[in-house]
Amino acid sequence: MLLESSLGAELNRTENRAERLKELELILYRIVGGISVSELATRLGVSIRTIYRDIESLSCMGVPIWNQDGLYYLDRDRYLTMVRLNTNEAIALFLAARLLSKHSDEHNPYVISALKKLSEASPDDTIKEHISKAADVVSERPQNPMYIENLEKITRAWADKRCLRIQYRSSSNKLTSRVIDPYFIEPSSVGYSCYVIAYDHLRRGIRTFKIGRVIQAELLDKTYKIDPNFNLYESLKSSWDVVWGDEVIVRLKFSPQVSRRVCESHWHPSQVIEECSDGGTIMTVKIGSILEVTPWIRSWGGEVEVLEPLELREGIIEETKKLMKTYLS
Repeated sequence: MLLESSLGAELNRTENRAERLKELELILYRIVGGISVSELATRLGVSIRTIYRDIESLSCMGVPIWNQDGLYYLDRDRYLTMVRLNTNEAIALFLAARLLSKHSDEHNPYVISALKKLSEASPDDTIKEHISKAADVVSERPQNPMYIENLEKITRAWADKRCLRIQYRSSSNKLTSRVIDPYFIEPSSVGYSCYVIAYDHLRRGIRTFKIGRVIQAELLDKTYKIDPNFNLYESLKSSWDVVWGDEVIVRLKFSPQVSRRVCESHWHPSQVIEECSDGGTIMTVKIGSILEVTPWIRSWGGEVEVLEPLELREGIIEETKKLMKTYLS
């Protein structure tokens, strides 16, 4: 009985220490600017000597912990997490990897290495092989060192909530210097690009910047806080892709030939689809910008008619006239 009690107590101590090491590792990962040993001891409810022993244990396990001026922090660029996947989880990430490889036109070494690691973590040889091939697709794209350098700085600014100074070239080729607070990084299926959604100090409002148009990025020492009243995901609900704003009602009439295909997919959270007597359908959506939905409408060719708004309808009419002039002249 005494032996069983002793073994049980030892097992509890081992489990408690394992949980404490996990929590310590998480604190060091999340903290920005470092944290003192005394504060770590207070947070974890143990002695300072115990914290020193735990830090040494994590370091021996390969966790990259650094000490500067008495503050401990974790080197995020060298930090590796362990991920274990079952087959269904691996398939879910494989599908995400396929979308990633399709909807980005940049050579990104971090995407490649992430996909390679995901391939190694997959329990199924078939999935492992195809994830590895997805990485090969990305690796074949032309390299753009400036894009990667700027993406690294934007990512670091976002992770650490640090302000960022960028030199940005707009779609009209105008170059401006701006200080931004990165709120989110979002891939776009329309432009095959990634965008940073940020508070723009120049315009004093939230703006969306195409990362490929950033000419130069500089991390600043100043930090920022996101407005607690700003709900990013609620705002993105109104976007067709990455741009949101005042909602515009768009009504589209699809022909009977494509109605079934239209009804098969959920294109937007706000969509309402009505059946017409001729076998066609009318789709109504509320979106923040007609700019991003226009290419999608064009992809349906003559099988769709824009009913409203008038601005969008007239734009499609003018483009149709240009097409007729190009092909029939």
